[in-house]
Amino acid sequence: MNGIVAILRDVLGAEQVLDARAAEGRVSSYWDPSPLQARALVRPRSTAEVSKVLRVCHEHGQKIVTHGGLTGCVEGATSDADTVVLSLERMQAIEDIDTVGRTATVQAGVVLQRLQDAVREHGLIFPVDLGARGSCTIGGNVATNAGGINVIRYGMMRARVLGLEAVLADGTVLSSMNRMLKNNAGYDLKQLFIGSEGTLGVVTRVVVRLDEATRSRNSAMVGLASFDHVTGLLRHLQQSLGGNLSAFEVMWGDYFRDVTGAGFHRAPLAREHAYYVMLEVEGANVEIDTPQFMAVMEQALDRGLVADAVIPQSETERRALWEIRENFQPLYRRQPIFLYDVSLPIREMEAYVAEVQARLRKRWPESRCDVIGHIGDGNLHFFVTPGCEGEHQHAQSDEDVYAPLKPIGGSVSAEHGIGTEKRPHLGISRSAEEIALMRTLKCTLDPKNLLNPGKVL
Repeated sequence: MNGIVAILRDVLGAEQVLDARAAEGRVSSYWDPSPLQARALVRPRSTAEVSKVLRVCHEHGQKIVTHGGLTGCVEGATSDADTVVLSLERMQAIEDIDTVGRTATVQAGVVLQRLQDAVREHGLIFPVDLGARGSCTIGGNVATNAGGINVIRYGMMRARVLGLEAVLADGTVLSSMNRMLKNNAGYDLKQLFIGSEGTLGVVTRVVVRLDEATRSRNSAMVGLASFDHVTGLLRHLQQSLGGNLSAFEVMWGDYFRDVTGAGFHRAPLAREHAYYVMLEVEGANVEIDTPQFMAVMEQALDRGLVADAVIPQSETERRALWEIRENFQPLYRRQPIFLYDVSLPIREMEAYVAEVQARLRKRWPESRCDVIGHIGDGNLHFFVTPGCEGEHQHAQSDEDVYAPLKPIGGSVSAEHGIGTEKRPHLGISRSAEEIALMRTLKCTLDPKNLLNPGKVL
């Protein structure tokens, strides 16, 4: 096993294979600044080179962890000193943008924001969008089935992938680079790898769907008195604006107050409302869409759905509003803090959040629980701080957040995946039969358990 670095260097070249010492200075992830642990860091430039790496590792029983942008939140890319880390950082080619078929063919290491900017030059958009857009990669988005702020209109990553290329554990290249929206020729094999978190194969190239760029965009941040008003406003916007509603991001009042405190974001609205919503509507005609948006918002005010509202007058003002929702770093002044990503039926949300907060207060009277969510697609995020010292706090917090999901059919992971952090709780959202089938798939495609071992299962 000690010779694996030398063998990989023979196959790829010394410059593309860094040993543990040469990889010093790299961090484990965005969330974990501790030094990267690995036997070697391999940086291939193509699918063929990825295939060579996996073939060598398979022959020598060497476990592998794939790295993309390292922005995942569930410890899905953790490695140790016996691991070969396969980084796709050099696979950054945007190979093709088809403006007629509205597709883009990209390598897995392309950063999300770079793809968004590239297709925008052609009057197109890639609408999957999340706060980590400047760091996360398309391959990582595929491997985790990323969601983000536009799911309510455009769907998750799974809805945007037409085809992909993946390398199996033994080095076999599975090229399914479909570019058609319709293709029912047998099993849709790409679905095996979307959301598989690198445990079934390494995604190296992707064909994604694009949309025509919208020509109008209207935004608002509003304050609301109750959760009934939140759901009422959501339905009002969907009924009045149809498919043009692209984002509907809800912040519980405590979250808003905590991130707009002294020294943090400036509060654009009074800070006493029970809920806040950041919403965005996009369309094709500025002259029609903007007056319609204003009329719909006035109706919401007249009906008492909205208590107060602010509408940005510039891109700078718009970005400042979005920062309140996307930049929650002020919460991290409290340590420890535990981040959660769950999904559940919208009608269950108010009672579920109240139960979680009650459980936490009973356990830790000084605890804090801030909540935000992509409400339109049933996704909530929690930031939990115990407010006191103690052992096993993360596990205890997990129990309080996850246990109430089971009776209402919720999921312990809406968009972040399972990784290692949520692995003990998979049974809350998946039956024994489902997990058994997952194990069968894993054993079939990776019989030696070399790809991202210990993640998901």
